[in-house]
Amino acid sequence: MTYLYFVRHAHSTYSSDEMGRPLSEKGIADANKITEILKNEKIDMVISSPYKRAIQTVEGIAQCIQKPIEIVEGFKERILTIQPAEDFTHAITKVWEDENFSWEGGESNLIAQKRGIEATFLVLDQYKHKNIVIGTHGNIMVLIMKYFDSQYDFSFWKRLEMPDIYKLSFNGRRLISVTKLWKSRKITSSSYQGES
Repeated sequence: MTYLYFVRHAHSTYSSDEMGRPLSEKGIADANKITEILKNEKIDMVISSPYKRAIQTVEGIAQCIQKPIEIVEGFKERILTIQPAEDFTHAITKVWEDENFSWEGGESNLIAQKRGIEATFLVLDQYKHKNIVIGTHGNIMVLIMKYFDSQYDFSFWKRLEMPDIYKLSFNGRRLISVTKLWKSRKITSSSYQGES
């Protein structure tokens, strides 16, 4: 089995700099909790989106296992629009209603999903039988999960927490199971036994 731990980044301080937006104080505190959860999972390596908030969310576990973070462009957030959307809710709803639709300069669900799946397959092929943490973003994470199982849809995305952790178990490229590891703020190491 290969285990991919998809980590949706923690809360960030909003700025127009999409790539350089850092974690907020709350985000940093939650990133520390993520490290505590993942320390019990025998992680072999850490991958991240190039965005600062994703890197900061998983850098604690990378330091714990004393491995550098591998940056993979394919795990960056889906591009919704070139300019910030005037009505984000309308813009995001539209792309989920029609998987072929994209706003000017943005990615459709299918295009973003293809990018995310290509990155995921590369990881699965390169790191067979390993435990890999992937620091990423909500939309691209759910699009990747939806490729394997249609229950991971728009309503699932809307229920995501920030941060969030999903452990995906694979046999080759076939998804076997999905386990949510993040339990809001009720976190104790004993709560996270995971799968053997």
